[in-house]
Amino acid sequence: MRHGVDALEILRPRLFGLAYRMLGSRSEAEDVVQEAFLRWHRGDADGVRLPEAWLVTVVTRLCIDRLRALAKERETYVGPWLAEPLIGEAKLPDHAAELASDLSMALLLVLERLAPEERAAFLMHEVFDCGYADIAAALGKSEAACRQLVHRARERVRRDKPRFEVSEAAHRRLVEQYVQAVQERDTARIAALLAPDSVFISDGGGKAWAALRPVIGAPRIARMEVGVARRFLGRLSVRILPVNGWTGAVGFLDGRTYAVTAFETDGQRIRSVMRVLNPEKLSAAAHLTT
Repeated sequence: MRHGVDALEILRPRLFGLAYRMLGSRSEAEDVVQEAFLRWHRGDADGVRLPEAWLVTVVTRLCIDRLRALAKERETYVGPWLAEPLIGEAKLPDHAAELASDLSMALLLVLERLAPEERAAFLMHEVFDCGYADIAAALGKSEAACRQLVHRARERVRRDKPRFEVSEAAHRRLVEQYVQAVQERDTARIAALLAPDSVFISDGGGKAWAALRPVIGAPRIARMEVGVARRFLGRLSVRILPVNGWTGAVGFLDGRTYAVTAFETDGQRIRSVMRVLNPEKLSAAAHLTT
């Protein structure tokens, strides 16, 4: 059974959401989704009655294959790894299930710690509300094994990424205050905006200056931020823009995109600052200007 192009194109944003969560890369997610559509249009899915289920399965398998190919590269990555940020975009129109609309850098960081099949099972269940029979068919495992994969992944995500009910207005206010305090090099105010056990993660990938380990604790983060601000005094400017669906910041050095920062807050304090400096992950932001 063939389906209209328009009907299939409606699925593209959700399929991209699945692939992006799996791979943490915009370009690779787009390539995977495009490959799935090419396979559909050349007749690989002739006779399929449920195009969404078929496409989800194909995208999932392609992502798992890609993750396995990337395993060695990720193992030797210099410093902490963060996903390629999505800048200036609202949340994707995913299924309204728990975590389904969450594209935050914090969630992607947790997902990166899961094994590929564990990640796939979790996302198929939580984002697409797939039944265990469909997950089993996609992964080539028993339903019981898939239930265990989802259970383990859910427990890991809930443990490593506590959920906070935070309004966008409260989140944005904290981000704006933080950016202003950094620009004014106010160490005490920066520290006051951060939770005592907050963490700063920077991803330079060995291609840009970045801390090789997470910086933990409000005072240490504040001192580091002020040190960087002083180092580039008069050369850095910042724009407040959406990053992965939440208010974040894009930094410009001498007018060129230099860093993209995402924040995790609890509505009262900033709990984590996640900064992407690796230029290979900032290509989609290169067109931005101050």
